[in-house]
Amino acid sequence: MTVSELETEEARAAAAGGDVKRDYVRRTFGQIAPSYDRLNHLLSLNVDRGWRRKAIAALEWTRAPRGTYLDLCAGTLDVAAELSRSPGFEGRVVGADFAEPMLRAGVGKAPESVVWPVVADALDLPLRNGEAAGAIVAFGIRNVTDLDVSLLEVHRVLAPGGRFVILEFTTPRLAIVRWLYHLYFHQVLPRVGAMVSGHRSAYAYLPRSVANFPPESQLADRMRAARFGDVAWRSLSFGIAAIHTGRKAGA
Repeated sequence: MTVSELETEEARAAAAGGDVKRDYVRRTFGQIAPSYDRLNHLLSLNVDRGWRRKAIAALEWTRAPRGTYLDLCAGTLDVAAELSRSPGFEGRVVGADFAEPMLRAGVGKAPESVVWPVVADALDLPLRNGEAAGAIVAFGIRNVTDLDVSLLEVHRVLAPGGRFVILEFTTPRLAIVRWLYHLYFHQVLPRVGAMVSGHRSAYAYLPRSVANFPPESQLADRMRAARFGDVAWRSLSFGIAAIHTGRKAGA
């Protein structure tokens, strides 16, 4: 088996979950951190910026503009920085990610007094019970090693009435869109990603991780099982991505 085949096999195993996933995700995202932002915008044709803005709007942070908000699997802090720049926002954003190089790549996007990068696992968040006025995760929830534990942990740190927003890739339902999606996701994206980032398996992992992630209705059911109420979801861009929302019961 060649080096390329071994790396692809590792990506496939990580996407399927299990013990190998945590180490693979942390190591790989640390390695691609320097080119991560550039590739995100390039590969999505900048559509990802609009998706993030819609997810932030779904957070309904204006209910508590001075609160503490959690950006889970924060990566290079794009969401945290965007939220911090929102007119009227006077709170702080805790950007939690277990890949420290990703957080370092995002330093400088927002004032340190507003955005606090924290190296932390999504399964063990460094926040007190009920401390967060809201929580958001963009394109990171599929990378956690235990989705259900992560959902329960977010629920724990949310204040009563706090909203949780998930922005994640999905598989389109329309046949022609799905065909184009698979062509791009499985053929074009891995090649361009490998060429720009210099990492052979990272962008082979991406489509496989999406394929192994629960579809929209199942993710909504998992959120309800984690005691989130008012769970809803809506598709974006012909079903390429979706925004899920839920609320912790209370005020």
